[in-house]
Amino acid sequence: MSLTSPKLWVVATPLGNPGDLSPRAREVLEGADMVLAEDTRRAGLLCQRCGVKAKRFMSFHDHNEESKLDEVLGLLNGGRTLALISDAGLPLVADPGYRLVRACRAAGIPVSVVPGPSAPVTALAGSGIAPQPFAFLGFLPRSRSDQEKTLAPFANLALTLIFFERKDRLSETLSAAHAVLGPRELCIARELTKTHEEYLLGRLEDGVPAGVELLGEITVVVGPAEAGGVTDREEVFRLIAEERELGGSPRDVARRVQTRTAGWTVKSIYALLSARR
Repeated sequence: MSLTSPKLWVVATPLGNPGDLSPRAREVLEGADMVLAEDTRRAGLLCQRCGVKAKRFMSFHDHNEESKLDEVLGLLNGGRTLALISDAGLPLVADPGYRLVRACRAAGIPVSVVPGPSAPVTALAGSGIAPQPFAFLGFLPRSRSDQEKTLAPFANLALTLIFFERKDRLSETLSAAHAVLGPRELCIARELTKTHEEYLLGRLEDGVPAGVELLGEITVVVGPAEAGGVTDREEVFRLIAEERELGGSPRDVARRVQTRTAGWTVKSIYALLSARR
């Protein structure tokens, strides 16, 4: 591995356990002329914990990525070697860097990735939920209506979904997910690779387990539609069509359909009903 020619390195860093920093990642971080980091203070602490002696840091995050592209490309074209890291895990998966990598490719600047820890893949591997196929959605939007719009295209697809959420919004987000996706397996993964790592297994329709105190950022794994799940969903649509013929408000229709199903809530049926208006 040569660090003498200008190149952008995309480097995975530990999710929490310093022991997960690879020897190759250490070599790149110490050899790079500059490390681009979401939070330079956190990056400095990370390097200190891992015993990495980085030369310099530059702030590079969601809010300044576009404005700093020219400066960063100038450094690379000037013969510098740069390393891009996120606060934790593999950059670009849910962090800044996409525009920079794309700009480097367009400019003919070499880009290499040092793979390593990734929260979505780690949570998926430890969940026991079917891993293939899966889709990673990053952080879902904040409003319930936007969350439902984001999830709606996946309602009839038999794949596992992974997304991030903050502890104070998790309960409402799971409620929105159930309204669109219906009954499914659920894994709430928290504090991955850390001392208090925990995988909470349950059902999407049950939401956050009672009495559980959540800490840190949460990685959520939602299982695929279960055996017969898509057929059941189409059956719900058929029942909706039948009940609409009888008249009444959308809420009334949803309530009547709910009495003819198992595992479906009025909210989840109402969401489907709204999607087919």
